[in-house]
Amino acid sequence: MSVRQPHHRRTARRLPAALAGATAGLLLAGLVAAPASAENGPGSPLATVARTVGDARFVPGPCPRTADPIPALEGARCGTLTVPEKHDRPKGRKITLGVAIVAAVTRRAADPIVWFAGGPGDDAVSEAQLAIDGGLNRDRDVIFMSQRGTYSADPALLCPNIDRFNADSLGLVYGAPSTGRLHVGATRACREQLKRQGAALSAYNTGESAADYAALRLALGIRQWNVFGISYGTDLALTYMRKFPQGVRSVGIDGVLPPSLAGASLTWSAARQGFDGLFKACAQQRSCNRRYPHLSDTFERLVRRLEARPITTTVTVPSRPAPVKVVLDGGVLVNWLTSATHVAAGVPRSIDELAHGNPQRIAEQWAGGKLSPQAIGRLAHGLAYGVFCSEWTPFETEADVIRAGRRAFPSFPRSVLANAPQLPFLHADCRAWSVPPAPHSIRNVTRSSIPTLVMSAGFDAQTGASNGAYVARTLSRSTVVTVPYVAHVAFAESPCARSITVSFFDSPTAPNKSCLAGLQPPRFEIAP
Repeated sequence: MSVRQPHHRRTARRLPAALAGATAGLLLAGLVAAPASAENGPGSPLATVARTVGDARFVPGPCPRTADPIPALEGARCGTLTVPEKHDRPKGRKITLGVAIVAAVTRRAADPIVWFAGGPGDDAVSEAQLAIDGGLNRDRDVIFMSQRGTYSADPALLCPNIDRFNADSLGLVYGAPSTGRLHVGATRACREQLKRQGAALSAYNTGESAADYAALRLALGIRQWNVFGISYGTDLALTYMRKFPQGVRSVGIDGVLPPSLAGASLTWSAARQGFDGLFKACAQQRSCNRRYPHLSDTFERLVRRLEARPITTTVTVPSRPAPVKVVLDGGVLVNWLTSATHVAAGVPRSIDELAHGNPQRIAEQWAGGKLSPQAIGRLAHGLAYGVFCSEWTPFETEADVIRAGRRAFPSFPRSVLANAPQLPFLHADCRAWSVPPAPHSIRNVTRSSIPTLVMSAGFDAQTGASNGAYVARTLSRSTVVTVPYVAHVAFAESPCARSITVSFFDSPTAPNKSCLAGLQPPRFEIAP
């Protein structure tokens, strides 16, 4: 899930909803399927003609803006999809979503793949390089459309003031009430800014986004396509296949966030699973276990110690010429490890150095993520809070979050448990955001016979591998895969995961998983 705390290494994810039934019905009634003659077949490139279907209109044009150059988009066919800001108010305000289609490398199958980005708040067009580097377009065109509110959409609900607060908060005690007041103040300022721009904040959520993709398929004249979602994009994919199953050949989900469980409570379980996976791998590697025994106990002891007595240090990071003050407390240590599983090989050494009085490695990684230029002005906080505050917090209490944390980490202080990993002060933020709760149907379990690849990662501390087995119980034609020794979003981390994914879209009921047998744990760094 992409949330308020940026990773120290940027990857396409982030960190684990639908319209009410009546609203979805209105949308489907307004969308008239394109005639067969207008559908794109193997000889007819997608996105080359303008088309209006119902209340949505696709227009070919320049490729969407991206914060960084994306070589994968060179030669892409691009344009925009215009849809109602609220699908149940088709005559109201319109929004525009950027679309880019990267062509298949070899033969072009008739059914393309559409990519659902992580977040909530990441931009799909900016994730194109990840998808193409992973070979997803070997035989199929791959479609990227910005989710509403994200970087390449109009309007873009970014709120870089929140990102700047994250950077400026390095010198603050993570879970302190005074930090919380500033945190919520940044959220409130974001809300006020977006309201002045005219955005209907209650329209930025998973259900409306799912309706956008249903409109896109018809506006592009696609009879059948495949869906691939990562991290929060799995929540969107599960909602989409429940609400709009028409025309879906297969679905791949990686780093699974079930809509029926999504929330701050779930992140505690995920953290436990990801941490334990990494600690177990160290214990099973003789050199790591000998040099760093009882790593889990050491980590939990450090969380308690730092929460009681935070330490302050200074570090230098590439983006800042002057030294930066960093406060490390128990909450920071938990959040650092939640994303540090992406660089697992160095984690035992970093924890050991901290235990022996040297916080530099951890402090540098923590500060590096928050101060990176890639952490400023790219995440759509307007969409993130639209999801969090209508689909998550109305269905769990702050006490629920603490109880979930205590089940996962009984030894952690209450002050740590009150702020779930990567979601500090979430309920207070959502009170400030002030959007209505989604209908309870947002939490419905997805039941489907659409062939589905359910992929998880053994070191995933953000959505947790157990989520895969949970959603697969009601997906009758699912293939469940856990890729060991990698962190959140296996496709981004593992050549084996990428191979399985491409194989799945070739054969949705029988993907080739043989590469799993040869996977090995990382060679953990051993300090002198």
